[in-house]
Amino acid sequence: MTRKQTIVNTDDLPLTDELVATFLQDNPDFFERNSELITALRLSDTYRGTVSLVERQQQQLRQKVHSLEDEITQLMSVASHNENLFMLYSDLYIRLIDCQSTEELLDCLAQATTKLLSLSAFKLWLVKDVDIKHDSLATNDCLGVMQNRLTNNAYYFGRLQQSEQQLIFNQSNTGSVVLIKLVHENQELGFIAISSEDAHHFDPRMDTLLLNQFKRLVAKLLQQQLSL
Repeated sequence: MTRKQTIVNTDDLPLTDELVATFLQDNPDFFERNSELITALRLSDTYRGTVSLVERQQQQLRQKVHSLEDEITQLMSVASHNENLFMLYSDLYIRLIDCQSTEELLDCLAQATTKLLSLSAFKLWLVKDVDIKHDSLATNDCLGVMQNRLTNNAYYFGRLQQSEQQLIFNQSNTGSVVLIKLVHENQELGFIAISSEDAHHFDPRMDTLLLNQFKRLVAKLLQQQLSL
């Protein structure tokens, strides 16, 4: 069966880039039937003047290879970062389980946040008053913050109003924060607040897989330690 060829009558229809592109797409064997054109065609190149069609194809292939190499490098970097985070969280879980008091639990959380993760500050606000003293406890009434930011969500990522920052951290913060609601057996215990000096560090698009496990464990341990 003979392949039907696309015929363009330039007397009736002006030859445009679109028509040429359509013709070549409909006739993929065009350069096979006119192989001499492959080396004869000269294309304009910004850096090298004029090049052949083959050289242009090679250049595009090299660019594609470089682009793929960059993507692979980025993926490997992300994988390495995620692996490090996973190991850090795994070690943290063991340390948290071994804590013998609420103060020790808060010490461990604050240290992991500020030293291991290099973030700015860690605060815990509890719905019910507790008879303990610790620098990591937010002592102001933050119920309004919790209702405003966490009523329908387990997390809040982004910026806070200055009044909210003052209530939680006792100071203004130009960076970003994550608020993590703590719930155990359908009882809301409070929330964790972690701040970063980087305004873009905590982003709503962040993955919460590790945080889901983290908040469940912390809520359970707090409930056990404080009998909330």
